[in-house]
Amino acid sequence: MVAGERDEEFRAFAVARTGQLYRTACLLTGGDTHLAEDLVQEALGRVFAQWHRTGWFAKRSRIENPAGYAHTVLVRVFLSHRSRRSSAERPVEAVPEWPAGEADPALRLTLVEALGRLGPQDRAVLVLRYWEDRSVEETAAVLQSSSGAVRTRTTRALGRIRAVLGESLGELAGR
Repeated sequence: MVAGERDEEFRAFAVARTGQLYRTACLLTGGDTHLAEDLVQEALGRVFAQWHRTGWFAKRSRIENPAGYAHTVLVRVFLSHRSRRSSAERPVEAVPEWPAGEADPALRLTLVEALGRLGPQDRAVLVLRYWEDRSVEETAAVLQSSSGAVRTRTTRALGRIRAVLGESLGELAGR
């Protein structure tokens, strides 16, 4: 089967199953429709990736039950999302306005020095994600990496910079 036929086959599958996946996602998220949409999109993206990988080699077979596979992926995406979410994170109705403070040169120098102690890939991912405020996908495109690799590297880089800064960041930020 050629790629164009696979694309059409997947498109038909996605159109037929999206409603059911969305309803399941709404139930999993307790009615959070925005999160449900994100989960369905993520699950369909993962199914799409597998859809194209099957059949390339003689060892790989087609997905025998695409609907069941999609629901399994949806649940796994939901569970991984729940485990990634911080337990201290709570949604609020309105974000409070904080007055903009004056620039703190000592804090800036400390952060720049700590960034300098990180490896180039760690530095790049932190700068792209937090200084340039890029999404995971944009950062992955720039670094020619996968979104998962960017998420992993971001977590590890933040851990490393926290280890480098120790308690000094809290002291500087508290001024």
